Amino acid sequence: MALSEVYWDHQIPLPKLAPVQAKVTVALLALLCFINSYDGEFVFDDSEAIVNNKDLKPTTPLNNIWSNDFWGSNLSSNSSHKSYRPLTVLTFRLNYLLAGGLHPVGFHVLNIILHAVISALMIDVFAILIGGLAYDEKGGMLNHAPKTSLLAALFFAAHPVHTESVAGIVGRADLLCALFFQLSFLTYCKAFNRGSDRDDRFSIQWVVVSLLLCTAAMLCKEQGITVLGVNAAFDVLLICNVNVYELSQRLLLRKNPLNVSEILRTGLLTRLALMGLGGLSMLYARWRIMGTGPPAFTEVDNPASFAENIFLRIVNYNYYYSLNAWLLLCPWWLCFDWSMGCVPLIKSATDWRMVWLLLLWCILIGLISQALCSQDSQRRRTLTLGLVLLVVPFLPACNLFFRVGFVIAERVLYLSSAGYCLLLAYSLGHCCFCWSRFRKLLCVSVLALLCVYVARCALRSHQWRSEQSLFTSALPVCPLNAKVHYNVGKNLADRGNTTAAIGYYREAVRLHPTYVHAMNNLGNILKERNELIEAEQLLSKAVSIQPDFAAAWMNLGIVQNSLQKFDEAEQSYWNAIRFRKKYPDCYYNLGRLYADQNRHVDALNAWRNATVLKPDHSLAWNNMVILLDNTGNLGQAELIGREALKLLPNDHTIMFSLANVLGKLQKYKESEGFFLHALRINPNAASCHGNLAVLYHRWGKLELAKKHYELSLKLDPEAPGTRDNYNMLRRKLDQLKRHTP
Repeated sequence: MALSEVYWDHQIPLPKLAPVQAKVTVALLALLCFINSYDGEFVFDDSEAIVNNKDLKPTTPLNNIWSNDFWGSNLSSNSSHKSYRPLTVLTFRLNYLLAGGLHPVGFHVLNIILHAVISALMIDVFAILIGGLAYDEKGGMLNHAPKTSLLAALFFAAHPVHTESVAGIVGRADLLCALFFQLSFLTYCKAFNRGSDRDDRFSIQWVVVSLLLCTAAMLCKEQGITVLGVNAAFDVLLICNVNVYELSQRLLLRKNPLNVSEILRTGLLTRLALMGLGGLSMLYARWRIMGTGPPAFTEVDNPASFAENIFLRIVNYNYYYSLNAWLLLCPWWLCFDWSMGCVPLIKSATDWRMVWLLLLWCILIGLISQALCSQDSQRRRTLTLGLVLLVVPFLPACNLFFRVGFVIAERVLYLSSAGYCLLLAYSLGHCCFCWSRFRKLLCVSVLALLCVYVARCALRSHQWRSEQSLFTSALPVCPLNAKVHYNVGKNLADRGNTTAAIGYYREAVRLHPTYVHAMNNLGNILKERNELIEAEQLLSKAVSIQPDFAAAWMNLGIVQNSLQKFDEAEQSYWNAIRFRKKYPDCYYNLGRLYADQNRHVDALNAWRNATVLKPDHSLAWNNMVILLDNTGNLGQAELIGREALKLLPNDHTIMFSLANVLGKLQKYKESEGFFLHALRINPNAASCHGNLAVLYHRWGKLELAKKHYELSLKLDPEAPGTRDNYNMLRRKLDQLKRHTP
C-alpha cells in the first residue's frame, strides 16, 4: 500500500518541516487570512439562520432542531428550503448559550478556528492522496510528499474563495461538513492494517466508523455524503492499485479477461457494498426527513434550470461550471450573491461566452487523459485523485441530479478547492523538477501567489464584517444583479438614509421588473414620505404579480386607508390575513381602520386578535385602552390596561394610558403610582408630566401640579392645553395666597 517517496517532492521551494511544525504553520496562515473578521456583525443569511432562528434560544425545545430546517422552519412547510443541518444548528445553539445571547464574536471565532483545524488536517489528506499509505515501526503514518502536501495545504488555508464560508457565520455548515469529511476519509484509511504485508486484510469496524462520520458530515451539510465517492476512488486507485485505463481496455476489447478472484481477495467489493448500502440508507433517510419532496425554487434562484430548450440548459450549466473554475483560478471577483441577472443566460450558440465552456472542457479532457493514460503510476494516481477531490464534492451543486437554488455559490467550493490546491501543488512540483534552472523564479512565484491570496483574504474578510461593506462591494462585481441593489437599498433604509435607498430600490425594479420585495420596500418608503399615489401603484403591482404576498397586501391597505379608500383598504387587510393566518400587525392596522370609521366594536375585536396572536403587541393593547377610555367605558378600559401590564410590566405607554383611566375613575393614588412608574422609565415624556399635573390639580395637590406643569412645558413648550392649565393653576394659587391671612 505504500508508494516510494515522490521523486520530485524535494524540488518544491519549501523547507521540510516536521509534521507538527507543518500543521502549526498552515493553521497560523489560516488564522492570519481571516482573523480580521472575528469582530464582524451578523450579515446577509445570518439574519435568518441565526438572529431570527428560534431554535438557537434555550427556551425552544432541543428536539426542534431535528424537525426543523437550517433556517428554523418546519421541514413539512411548503416554504421550507429542506436544508437539514441539525448538527450545525446545534453548534449555533451552543454559541448562543456560551455567549449568553446573540454576540457575533463567539460565532466568528469558532468559524476561524474550524478553518485553521481543517487546513492543518489537509496535510494528512494530501499526503495520503499523493504518497499513499505507509507507516513507520511505531505505527505512525509516513509522509512521502511532505513539501507537496504542505504547499497544497498552504494554498487551501489561504484561498480567497473560502471567505464566505469562514467570515459568513452560516458558512459553519461548510466548515463542519469539511471537518467530518476529512475525518471520514482518514478513518477509512485506518481500516487497512498498518504494517501488514497482506493487502486483503482490513477492519470492517473502521469502515463503519467512517460511515458514521459521513453521516455526521451530511447532518452538517448535504454535501457531506460525497466523501463516499472519494473513499471509493481512494480504495480502487491506491489500496487495490487498479489502473482504470487498462481495466477499461480489457472490458472494451475483451482481452486479458479481468481476474475477478483477485479483486474479491482484496475485499474491495465488500467495502464498496458497505459504502453503497450506507449511502443509500442515508439518502433514503434524508428523503423521508424532508417530506419525500424536493424544495421549491423559482426561476429567479436558478434561471438556467427553467430554460425550456434542453441544449441551452446544458450550455448554461456548463457555463456555470466554467465560472466556478474561474473563481478557483482567479478568486478576485467575489460576490455574496450571483442570482437575479448577475450571470445572464447564454441564449444562442454564437454567444462569445461559449469560448469559456470549450476552454474548460479542453483543460478537463487534458487532465483526464493524463490521469488515465500516463505511464507514470504516481502521476496517474495523483492526477486522478486530485480530479476526484475537485469534482465529486461539487456534484450536488451541479444541477445534474436535482435543481439547486442558486446560480453560483462560493461556499460550495470549499471542499472542491482542496482538489484544485492538490493539482496546483502537484503541477508546481513537476515544474520545479522539470525546470530546475528556473527554481528561483518558481520560488518567487509561489511566494507571490501566497501573498496575493493572503491580501485578498484580508480584504474580502474585512468586507464581510458589515452588511454595508459587503453589499456595496458587490456592485462593481455584479452591477446587473437586482438583489445586490435591493440589499444595498435595504441597508441604507435601515440606517435612515431613505433618499439614497429609493435610488437603489428603483434600480432593482428596473433590472428585475417583477421584483415584488423591492416594490414593497420602495412602496413603504414612499408611503412614509406621503407619496401615496405612487406607493399605491407599486404595491398594487406587487400583489398582482404575487397574489399571496401578505406583507404587500397589508402595506397596500395602509396606503389606501391614508387615501381614505376605506372599503379597498379593508379588503386589502383581509387579503393579507387570508394569505397569512397569524398576522398580528395586520389585525392592528385593520383595527385602526375601523377606529377611523367609528366602528368601535370591530376595532376592539381586531386589536384583541392582534394581542391573542402576539401577546406583547404593545400598540394593540394601548389602542384598546385609549378607545375604551374615549368612549366612556372606563371600567373595561381599566381591566384591559391591567391585563396588558401583566404581560408587559415595563411598558410606559400602557402605564400612561391606564393612569389616565384611573384618574378619571378618581383612583388618584393608583393613578399617581402608574404615572410615576412611567416617568421612571421615560423621564422626558412631556405628556406624562402634563397629565400627572392634571391629576394633582384635580386631587388638590397644587404645588405638585405646578411642578409637573413646569416640567412638561420645559420639555415641550407647545404642548396642547398644558399652558392653559398651568395659567389656570397659577391664578388659583394667586387667589389662595390673597385669601390666606
